[in-house]
Amino acid sequence: MTARKRDDAAKGGEDSIRTGLSEDSIRLAFLDNLFYVQGRFLEVASLDDKYKALAYTVRDRLLHRWVATVRTYQQTNPRTVCYLSAEYLPGPFMGNNLLNLGISEVTRKALAGLGIELDDLLEHEEEPGLGNGGLGRLAACFMDSLATLQIPAISYGIRYEFGIFNQRIRDGEQVETTDNWLRYGNPWEVRRPHIACTVKLGGRTESYHDEAGRWRVRWLPSETFRGVPIDTPILGHGVNTVNLMRLWSAEAAEGFDFHAFNRGDYYGAVVREVRSETISKVLYPNDEPEIGKRLRLIQQHFFVTCSLQDMLRVLGTTELPPERFHEKFCVQLNDTHPAIAVAELMRLLVDEHHLDWDLAWQVTHNSFAYTNHTLLPEALEKWPVPLFESLLPRHLEIIYEINARFLDEVRMRFPFDEARVRRMSIIDESGPRYVRMAHLACVGSFAINGVAELHSRLLKETVLRDFYDLWPEKFQNKTNGVTPRRFVMLANPGLARLLNETIDSSWENDLTQLRALEKYADDAAFLERWRDVKRERKAHLGLLISRLCGARVDPDSLFDVQAKRIHEYKRQHLNVLHIVTLYNRIKHDPSSDIVPRTFVFGGKAAPGYFMAKLMIRLINAVGEVVNRDPAVAGRLKVVFLPNFSVKLGHALYPAADLSEQISTAGKEASGTGNMKFAMNGALTIGTLDGANVEIREEVGAENFFLFGLTAEEVEHRLAAGYRPRDLYENDAELKGALDLIGSGLFSHGDRDAFRPLIDNLLNSDPYLVLADYASYIACQEAVSGVWRDPARWTRMSICNVARMGKFSSDRSIAEYCRDIWKVSAVPVVL
Repeated sequence: MTARKRDDAAKGGEDSIRTGLSEDSIRLAFLDNLFYVQGRFLEVASLDDKYKALAYTVRDRLLHRWVATVRTYQQTNPRTVCYLSAEYLPGPFMGNNLLNLGISEVTRKALAGLGIELDDLLEHEEEPGLGNGGLGRLAACFMDSLATLQIPAISYGIRYEFGIFNQRIRDGEQVETTDNWLRYGNPWEVRRPHIACTVKLGGRTESYHDEAGRWRVRWLPSETFRGVPIDTPILGHGVNTVNLMRLWSAEAAEGFDFHAFNRGDYYGAVVREVRSETISKVLYPNDEPEIGKRLRLIQQHFFVTCSLQDMLRVLGTTELPPERFHEKFCVQLNDTHPAIAVAELMRLLVDEHHLDWDLAWQVTHNSFAYTNHTLLPEALEKWPVPLFESLLPRHLEIIYEINARFLDEVRMRFPFDEARVRRMSIIDESGPRYVRMAHLACVGSFAINGVAELHSRLLKETVLRDFYDLWPEKFQNKTNGVTPRRFVMLANPGLARLLNETIDSSWENDLTQLRALEKYADDAAFLERWRDVKRERKAHLGLLISRLCGARVDPDSLFDVQAKRIHEYKRQHLNVLHIVTLYNRIKHDPSSDIVPRTFVFGGKAAPGYFMAKLMIRLINAVGEVVNRDPAVAGRLKVVFLPNFSVKLGHALYPAADLSEQISTAGKEASGTGNMKFAMNGALTIGTLDGANVEIREEVGAENFFLFGLTAEEVEHRLAAGYRPRDLYENDAELKGALDLIGSGLFSHGDRDAFRPLIDNLLNSDPYLVLADYASYIACQEAVSGVWRDPARWTRMSICNVARMGKFSSDRSIAEYCRDIWKVSAVPVVL
């Protein structure tokens, strides 16, 4: 850097160390942060020192834009979207922030001048595992799009000290270890203890009359603690808008009891702090034991009350009264986890701000919108009334009152239908009494949406049918989407370059522009370049598989990938039955003409989910046998990638040739992995379930491998008395596959190892794996047929990418803004 540029940097000009985007300013800022923040000079700095120095360099530029964003919002006082989600899976921040700032290559050059490889720093970054899967990843995609569309928004959640478990595969089985993602600290966050919130738990309530003689209720909690906000800036792509992800960390109201310490009670001196910090210690404990249910409910109340108190604090800075809360904020409930917000806002408005009930209810009802993410009844949260009362006695009183008024409305609309009243009650009294959180969310929200057209229709016909009968105007569909910035531009730079060279970069913020690719779908030279991009990503994944699994895979084979949460309804075992069927064919006829395939699985099973963990064991067991059998060498390979994450997804989605989306029709709400795979040119084999339906409509039936029963056919089959054993007895290949698994071949002679899984399929098969088996096998034959024609396969791949515009999260968010939130863009100028 020249002396003049160094002077400009010090003065805060275009090349400011804090804000400049040139190669020189980034290099100088990196060295500055390395020395003054990390206390290191280049020759002795560790990899972590270098990573943090670059992270602080990038964060400076984010905070510069965040300050400008806050100033803009203060001047315009726009309506703000508040997204409440118990889970976020943002993925690594560094690469995405460099991308959104537009300085990825400049930074690479700046570091190269110091002998540092940017990729080494990107690989070093720990990923915040603050979610279990699709729900948390969707929330992160929505954050990206909200900022990119310049929508004022705050995303609220919990800063779990330990995220989702790390998954290890030991002797073929899943083993969970601690996800200590904060072991080296987190340079992206900013702690805000001065705006901490008080959280109450337990105790009792008492009524009283205030100075005006009005009847009031106060909550006398048995314990209190603090929620401290920790902010992470979320930058939009190509804009100056920086929104916040505000996550709450639990702390004791008084951390250290000095008097207890002086009495010699050393444990008692810190017990309050330990108890309080447990609340944000770990993501979603196993909620089967009573203690797990208790902690989960506390976590939900914790982040909801802190978030609503924070909104009311912000409202106060605008000089708007509490009765205008709904004019300033639209609060989106991401599934039932934050549904307690309906009762909590009522409590804050009635008890703390002294609004009368009717006005408070009007404000509350006009503030919340509810997104439902499941059709599985067991996933609709409900809490035992005794547990709820012991933790949240005032909230239970409020819910009783909400419910009484609501049920009166139901009786007026549907007189003499007490069965409907019982079904719709927020309190389930069919046995042990429960609080139904989905019902509370429906009653307390002005809008209810599903996340795919099929899912939204089935919501209205099944789990929320009574509410649709009462309030059809509340119901909408908002099909999910994913951000193309992370899942194409960042994950697949070769494809992004090809797209920019072939059309232009407008697709980055408007995915519908990819339609221009279609005219190249028959261009032989373009097809060859397309295949080169895919093969490079497959070779990259192959190196990763070799490192993580110790297996060598052929990048010229068909990469058949299923990466998602391990669950019976997602039917990884149907995929395994196909593998075993192919293996049987080769063993019976070594000359069988089998398309070479590499089967790649990824995903975590809930620690207490026995059947899902058994599926992981089966996948690894089949792989162990298949991969070392010389009879199938070069034709079949099976690998299970451990510890699936957003970072691993960066390698997996671009490398897939075939995307397995084979859930039982009517069970998957939407799916977003299906979108990420298709955006990167993978062809989908799938059922008419979730967003698969719309993906097939968009890309064309001729570019989608469809099999299996429809949702209606699934219900009819089950209603007619489904007998899976009959299918087993009458299909020789199905019988052969199940018998081979039961023979002990894949379990070192142990015939009982997979007996629970086989018995479940033969005697129950709740997700109709066997009913769809024959159709699936036939469809996989069609897949092999198309793979043998590279030009046809590549053309289908191009058409998939070209027609995926609908599935950008930008489109999803634009629809939420227009139809539910009623908010507009607020551009930010530096």
